Amino acid sequence: MAYDFDLFVIGAGSGGVRAARFAASFGAKVAVAESRYLGGTCVNVGCVPKKLLVYGAHVADELEQAAGFGWTLEEGHFDWGTLIANKNREIERLNGIYRNLLVNSGVTLLQGHARITGANEVEVDGQRYSAEHILIATGGWPQVPDIPGKELAITSNEAFYLKELPRRVLVVGGGYIAVEFAGIFQGLGADTTLLYRGDLFLRGFDGSVRTHLKEELEKRGLNLQFNADIQRIDKLDDGSLKATLKDGRELVADCVFYATGRRPMLDNLGLENTGVELDARGFIRVDEQYQTTAPSILAIGDVIGRVQLTPVALAEGMAVARRLFKPEQYRPVDYQNIPTAVFSQPPIGTVGLTEEQALEAGHKVQIFESRFRAMKLTLTDIQEKTLMKLVVDAETDKVLGCHMVGPDAGEIIQGLGIALKAGATKLQFDETIGVHPTAAEEFVTMRTVTR
Repeated sequence: MAYDFDLFVIGAGSGGVRAARFAASFGAKVAVAESRYLGGTCVNVGCVPKKLLVYGAHVADELEQAAGFGWTLEEGHFDWGTLIANKNREIERLNGIYRNLLVNSGVTLLQGHARITGANEVEVDGQRYSAEHILIATGGWPQVPDIPGKELAITSNEAFYLKELPRRVLVVGGGYIAVEFAGIFQGLGADTTLLYRGDLFLRGFDGSVRTHLKEELEKRGLNLQFNADIQRIDKLDDGSLKATLKDGRELVADCVFYATGRRPMLDNLGLENTGVELDARGFIRVDEQYQTTAPSILAIGDVIGRVQLTPVALAEGMAVARRLFKPEQYRPVDYQNIPTAVFSQPPIGTVGLTEEQALEAGHKVQIFESRFRAMKLTLTDIQEKTLMKLVVDAETDKVLGCHMVGPDAGEIIQGLGIALKAGATKLQFDETIGVHPTAAEEFVTMRTVTR
């Protein structure tokens, strides 16, 4: 049967665009449908604008440190509107780049809502198209718990477009998005409280990292409220919001920001017209080659709920394009030792196993830990400490995990990710000459077993 397209991609986010571009470069006839914005969550309401806001929040640190280096500065003034306008201009530039990447690759771009109407058919704004393969790459969407007053809360979608910086903010959640936005709001001058229903945030990260970040955030004056959850939100006469907690306490703020998880974006996608099945968590069920339970339909990225990171979606998109249209170049995605950064303040960088995961997997481990005050801070009164940690297999000497909390953690951990991918041993770390004077050299100079 002749189809209109060899591949029809639903969603122009990171994974969808990567799959479409490379499939087209391999000779396939490709279409992409997008109903919102080119570039998906990451470019528009995710990692890119968030990192720009993190940079903005860090300026306060630089100003505080300047006096130690001989600089006398007049009192600075921050303008939220200027930051958001500049951010918007950059996002619009990136939207244009994504459009050019698709169009210049020969991909047909359809800007409208796509709905699957059959195993090999997609409808966009009333027009139907046939395709040999359909790829779902619609990403995720933030969700707020179903509590009274939930409509008064915002999520990351809305936070990037606030007209002004709230004076008082309640951030609800214990994952990396909650931690990052708490740092952004506080760094830009808002009175910020982070609420989390558990004992300690960042579940799944190394215990030393979690504890160290908690201590550093408290030094910065962030109000951390653990074992706390909101029961309802009410709007007061002056326009502020009252959050009533499950323990009966009441907190008043100008903004309640929820970062309590994301769901797969499957709204009006037409899955009922296919044999596509969902897993127990509500994500699309796929096999190791991203094939759904419908033979002609595949899915990648956040919508399958594996590792919800932009570079992972990119790798999955590349894998799909190669398998379908350039099989001699196909390589499965390796989900082991994926480097990760959390752009908290201070930031986290991590790759490999946590101490807890290594022990649970049966490794006999040696732990190397170092906490130190960064050289840059020695001319200031700031007492922030950097944490570096190595988890090593005591029997094979193989480095199982590297973890850091401190300036440039994300930049440093990228190189260590290559080392772990290559199977580096602690001896090889020890025999690597450090770059001096840097914080990064601490990873190759830790000699004493902590425990």
